[in-house]
Amino acid sequence: MSDSIVIIPTYNEKENIEKIIRAVFSLEKQFDILVIDDGSPDGTASIVKHLQIEFPDRLFILERKGKLGLGTAYIAGFKWALEREYEYIFEMDADFSHSPKDLIRLYDACSKGGADVAIGSRYITGVNVVNWPISRVLMSYFASIYVRIISGIDIKDTTAGFKCYKRKVLETIGLDSIRFKGYAFQIEMKFTAHTLGFKLEEVPIIFINRVEGVSKMNSGIFGEALFGVIQLKWDALVGRQKAKANKVKGEK
Repeated sequence: MSDSIVIIPTYNEKENIEKIIRAVFSLEKQFDILVIDDGSPDGTASIVKHLQIEFPDRLFILERKGKLGLGTAYIAGFKWALEREYEYIFEMDADFSHSPKDLIRLYDACSKGGADVAIGSRYITGVNVVNWPISRVLMSYFASIYVRIISGIDIKDTTAGFKCYKRKVLETIGLDSIRFKGYAFQIEMKFTAHTLGFKLEEVPIIFINRVEGVSKMNSGIFGEALFGVIQLKWDALVGRQKAKANKVKGEK
């Protein structure tokens, strides 16, 4: 068994899933893969289960009934990985917007570079996005600036979904207390890790928009992220005030 597991949530990814699995398994470093499929009607799960015959000890699948949200998919995957003693746990899309080769760079940032969370960043060295309409680029870029201002996190790509976590981060975060299901989930996980004192490091990547399959992004997802960060910051401030009040009471 590898020390690393790549979690890939899927919904209708039949065009991509076999190719992304084989691409990850072709890397010099060994990564295991856990696919979390939300009841894809296009047969994505069947493709994965067929490949499990070829990769019985490296490829795993959790099947869920219906679209339950990106955040809940990753939480289920995190819990599965923690039960099986993986030291490095990754998030990655199935559609090749994240290059499998960059998994090794994220791994090195955590295993050798001292990061607790390595973030595949589209914006740490400018805007490294290919084949997105300019409206989508601007929405994503300025959303990250907005989140950075409100949250106080010094991360250029706050909504990034390509990440490596050290095991201790996910063990420390109260996974059951994570509330958001869409892209605000990505912000909440970074914000929580930062608040707990873990080291977050951005690794520059080139994000390439999917060639095959259909994007799951919509304006509602971004809306959750924009309003969710205000709630996260408010909760953190209220929590701090309560902690100070309790400390004063204790000193009396």
